Amino acid sequence: MQNREILERYEMAESGEIIIDISTQKVEDLYSKFDKKSHFLKKDLNQDLVDYIIECAGEIGDERFLIRFNFESKIEPESVSRLQNSVKRFFAYLQEHEHSKMKEMFKKSATLLFVGAIIATLSIGMAQSEFMQKSIAFAVISEGLTVAAWVSLWEALAIFLVKWMPYKKKISLYERIANAKIIFSA
Repeated sequence: MQNREILERYEMAESGEIIIDISTQKVEDLYSKFDKKSHFLKKDLNQDLVDYIIECAGEIGDERFLIRFNFESKIEPESVSRLQNSVKRFFAYLQEHEHSKMKEMFKKSATLLFVGAIIATLSIGMAQSEFMQKSIAFAVISEGLTVAAWVSLWEALAIFLVKWMPYKKKISLYERIANAKIIFSA
């Protein structure tokens, strides 16, 4: 489906922003049922709501958007502020969580690079050794180290070149959602 066809499924605000519409009976429906006794500032958003917002923002792409919550009855100003803060905080948390995972992945890449370099050095040293020509076992160990070095270096390179991109995309998406304008209607 082309981007234009996807965007036509959404309503547009007068300001030109695409509207992600969310309708529910009451504010409490937007929070996780497992956090019933928690204070609203500490409650998690309902996972279905989170998934819906992520899916919509993802398919909208780089277009500007806002999130509109529609309620069957009027909501209190305190609930409006609380929900705005909840959405911003929750998606800022997801953004930071993905950032932490990406940092861990880069640490793993650096470790694999370091280990691979050490193993490659050992392998080269063994290959140049006099024992290499005399011992088949020594030659097999040297070849095994060479393979281990290449596997380690390959994984480090794959992380550095390719595997970080999905994390960066998620971080960017969560940032856009956290900073999205949120409006309400009853």
